[in-house]
Amino acid sequence: MADLSLWVEGATALTAAGGVTYARFRAPRVYWAMVGLPMAWGRFSVSYRTTMDVCGLTVQPSGLRAFMSRKVARREVRPVAPKIRRIRPTSTGLRVTLRLPAGLEPADVAAASERLRHAWGVHGVHVIATKPGYVELRMTGYDVLRRVQMPRKAVARDLVVPVALRDDGTAYERDFRQIPHALTLGANQSGKSMYQRNLIKGLARLPVALVGIDCKRGVEQSRYAARLSALATNPDDAASLIDVLVAEMEDRFDLLAKHGVSDLWELPEHLRPVPVVVLVDEIAELFLISAKKDEERRERIVTGLIRLAQLSRAVGLFMEICGQRFGSELGKGATMLRAQLTGRVVHRVNDKQTAEMGLNDVAPESVPAACTIPADRPGQAVAADASGGWGRIRTPLTSVEETVAVCREFAHMAPDLPALEPFRPVAPPVPAQVIPPKPTTAPAIP
Repeated sequence: MADLSLWVEGATALTAAGGVTYARFRAPRVYWAMVGLPMAWGRFSVSYRTTMDVCGLTVQPSGLRAFMSRKVARREVRPVAPKIRRIRPTSTGLRVTLRLPAGLEPADVAAASERLRHAWGVHGVHVIATKPGYVELRMTGYDVLRRVQMPRKAVARDLVVPVALRDDGTAYERDFRQIPHALTLGANQSGKSMYQRNLIKGLARLPVALVGIDCKRGVEQSRYAARLSALATNPDDAASLIDVLVAEMEDRFDLLAKHGVSDLWELPEHLRPVPVVVLVDEIAELFLISAKKDEERRERIVTGLIRLAQLSRAVGLFMEICGQRFGSELGKGATMLRAQLTGRVVHRVNDKQTAEMGLNDVAPESVPAACTIPADRPGQAVAADASGGWGRIRTPLTSVEETVAVCREFAHMAPDLPALEPFRPVAPPVPAQVIPPKPTTAPAIP
């Protein structure tokens, strides 16, 4: 009987160890909740003050505090570390809110994030300044970008579309009110189309007009015709469509001037025109020309795009431009247009110069991160904006069929804009579902 109990205990221990090992690689959230979180929390609690001291994140106490420690508490005067205000576990890591003492700033904590990561045995430590005097340490227990799972609360709302997952476990949201125009760069098979696909899927659910410019004969965007208000599939149509958008922008400015306001959102809701999002699939196709006779058309396109980028935010016209490269070699006006695109997302690139085109003027320190994106991680990118902040993101895998289905489901939300009616694409018919016939069995012969 004792031998049987020994065997049962051994088998149970091996099964548990195998389950933990399986969860670590196949179900990291489960492993983090069961094993990683208690261990990380314990290491953090035990070694917090010592870690802060050796990382140089402590300051000398004030004179009053030193006097009280020596004369009243009768203890040695010790350096002051940031005070822990809140500890909150999450499904991907641990969040700690710290109150910084006088003499420390968020940049000091951010500079020591790599040392804190190794000290507490977590995958990453990200420092976010929440308000003056407070920072939040967002620790991740595992590589959340290896298998992207978007947070449940990440839903499209009010021109805010969650399109990817940040490396700190939060959703990366494309906020058109805050960042009206953006540029997305990436090589072939880097995930650039997947990023745009997730963006269209989120925008399809919102009351906005979607305008597509896909000069590759519409092979990318024509599939979403059910939800598009306009689509241009060649440079000639693109030039005409951009002219119409510029005229629409001028009409909206006349409306603002008539009611004495300077922004679309200051108008009463019943007078407010619908927002328009312009999606350009490959910007180089609008700049490059093959003959001298096309120069006039190119000049029209570039001038119109620059005017839209400079002025259209106030009247609710937004731009999302994609391309493989976007530099001065495209010709006159390329650099000027790029300067108006506040948001930047750079996927895997073929050369360092392409990463510098997208990131060097807004967040130079993020260029090396964009140049080291592995080829086996499509959808991973570096996101930055004009504020100088940047981070790693990865787009969740979304099939074309799923995005097309969402566009068809919300096709009724495509607004009626008379100016764009000549460019309204014809939605392809829904393919009939083929149901295989049921096999029939011959009656038994008596």
